[in-house]
Amino acid sequence: MANDELEIDTDDLQRRMDGAMNALKTEFASLRTGRASASIVEPIQVEAYGQMTPINQLGTVNVPEPRMVVINVWDKAMISKVEKAIRESGIGINPVTDGPLIRLPIPELNEERRKQLSKVAATYAENAKVAIRNVRRDGMDQIKKAKSAGMSEDDQKMWSEEVQDLTDKAIAAVDRVLEAKQQEIMQV
Repeated sequence: MANDELEIDTDDLQRRMDGAMNALKTEFASLRTGRASASIVEPIQVEAYGQMTPINQLGTVNVPEPRMVVINVWDKAMISKVEKAIRESGIGINPVTDGPLIRLPIPELNEERRKQLSKVAATYAENAKVAIRNVRRDGMDQIKKAKSAGMSEDDQKMWSEEVQDLTDKAIAAVDRVLEAKQQEIMQV
């Protein structure tokens, strides 16, 4: 086997780790602190028509006032499913149904709610770290396969260190973003 075939695709690993980071930033955008925003419902998926569907594909999401998000659900049969998905999402907002409209009153953030949101942010960050570690494991598996295909010990060590370095940088970036988000949440 040619030596160039024994290379590990670190660009692919980096791209996948960046994807985990982008997903985390999207989830953090949903953790609006005190002001209503349509992005608060973006990560919520609803069991609709046999598959998981984002809320914005089941209705119109509007922000008519600073402390209110309104979802106008197009299919009346989906209203209870959308309502249930919002309740179970962990965003801490109780939906109020009014015909085809689901209103989400955004509560004033008290100390307890800020702490809850901070914990939710930490959970999102931990999920991103797990995704990054899974990418790392895939990279290490590629190195193991290359070893059985004749990769030298030195090359194995070099690639392992490179994959670990990518992982460490990605995890550090997640920690930095989490710390910034938690400071934003706790700011009164």
